[in-house]
Amino acid sequence: MTEFTDELAIGDLTLDELRPVLVDALLNHVPFDGWTQAALSRAAEDLGIPADRASLVFPGGGIDMVDAFIARLDEQMTAQLDALGLPSMKIRDRIRTAVRVRLELSAPHRESIRRAVSILGMPQNAARLAQILWRTADAMWRAAGDTATDYNYYTKRLTLGGIYSSTLLVWLDDQSEGLADTWGFLDRRIDGVMRFEKSKAQLQKLCANRPSLSRFLGRLRYPAA
Repeated sequence: MTEFTDELAIGDLTLDELRPVLVDALLNHVPFDGWTQAALSRAAEDLGIPADRASLVFPGGGIDMVDAFIARLDEQMTAQLDALGLPSMKIRDRIRTAVRVRLELSAPHRESIRRAVSILGMPQNAARLAQILWRTADAMWRAAGDTATDYNYYTKRLTLGGIYSSTLLVWLDDQSEGLADTWGFLDRRIDGVMRFEKSKAQLQKLCANRPSLSRFLGRLRYPAA
């Protein structure tokens, strides 16, 4: 395929189709220029498209670029996790594998992720951060075979989002051999959650077997026939 037909094909893409292509091109420049218009202009130049057309893909600027980048990682992660057959694993192994695969996919882009975290950490982006983190945790649980529809649907994603985000921050500065500090931290976080869930289940079982004042008062008000 010639350079001309390559450029023609890219020029024919819709904005949605162009988004992942631009994300890939941006990753060559973000480590130096950040998630900025300068990086986007250079990416557009690499692809042979006008800079103003590239800007239309990310009308919100840097936060939109970061969102698209993380969505791209979500897609790649889902494909890898689906191939690993997470639903057949124990719950602890599902969580550990999901987070580990995500970080391994992120390894070539550590500086880009560091810059993304800086943008997501801005107060004005708090709601967007929560949305993005929820989407990643949801992708992990879906790949793990989760079918919860009750309140567990929400608590699982909040819990996994906390595990992943805290482990990500350790990973960003981890200089240990084989990322031993990151994996050790991840295991401790999972162990803590598993202990909490076990204690919660035991407490719920205990409370279910204890006399209930509300049920007792209900029987006084509405005695059985």
